[in-house]
Amino acid sequence: MAYSKSLKVFCGNASRALAEGICAHLETPLGKASVSSFSDGEIKVQIGENIRGSDVFICNSTSPPVNTNLMEMLILIDAARRASAERVTAVVPYFGYGRQDRKDRPRVPITAKLVSNLIVAAGADRVLTVDLHCGQIQGFFDIPVDHLSADVVFVNYFIERGIDDVVVVSPDTGSVARIREFARRLDVPLTIVDKRRPKENESEVMNVIGDVAGKHALIFDDMIDTAGTLVKAAQAIKDRGAIDVIACSTHPVFSGNAVERIMNSVLDEVLVSDSIPLKEDALACPKIKTLSIAPLLGEAIRRVHQEESLSILFR
Repeated sequence: MAYSKSLKVFCGNASRALAEGICAHLETPLGKASVSSFSDGEIKVQIGENIRGSDVFICNSTSPPVNTNLMEMLILIDAARRASAERVTAVVPYFGYGRQDRKDRPRVPITAKLVSNLIVAAGADRVLTVDLHCGQIQGFFDIPVDHLSADVVFVNYFIERGIDDVVVVSPDTGSVARIREFARRLDVPLTIVDKRRPKENESEVMNVIGDVAGKHALIFDDMIDTAGTLVKAAQAIKDRGAIDVIACSTHPVFSGNAVERIMNSVLDEVLVSDSIPLKEDALACPKIKTLSIAPLLGEAIRRVHQEESLSILFR
């Protein structure tokens, strides 16, 4: 049965272009909301239309500047809840702090859990996100989480291109399970880059497990941050005879001189989603191409609103 209340989509400053694409897919206007700051830097939000009894979706990636964008999302959720929205869904295309998901050293926090608690405390009834760095983060929430994958966007892109002799590459052993599904959808072999440091103070060695010679190599990872490991993996793959190396990543964080590293590397192409808006240097880089996840998120929002299954979006 369809959800009886009206659908409203709002966004923070981190995801305006993506939210506009989502609304274009839904054929509904983007909700009116003012998101700015006071002179001392505090976030100031006002929703500019009646949302009483509405099914509200608030879209904002917690990407750099992470803390500002996180606070925008939390305050938007609170504003929607206090404006008597019937249901509030936090749409978080990129979930910041996702790498702080466990205690790997003494006396460190589990910040991903803290952020999850904040989203719930702000008043969200549901979370919709894409390619969490660690899938177990879904369990940090005490509300339903719909964890989408951008795999389908990249897979469809390569199917339409019709590339033969393809091999999918996992950039590390920890990503194998995730990348295996990507390879299955393309019906191509899987290769692994095993990064090891033989001895302390010795440089890392990139061991490529599998055959890449004479093939188009697709490296898939959930995010590109500094691009250091990606560039080294691409070099190792090219050294073993790959025709070309194409990187696919859902979240283009591109910290520091990541774009410069990509430009100076053997990478032939870098495909990213629009979960995070690209900075000027990335927009100007001829190797970087953006594939939109707006239709994926838009369809997910429509299905959540209509109380339909999301399973078809994972096929």
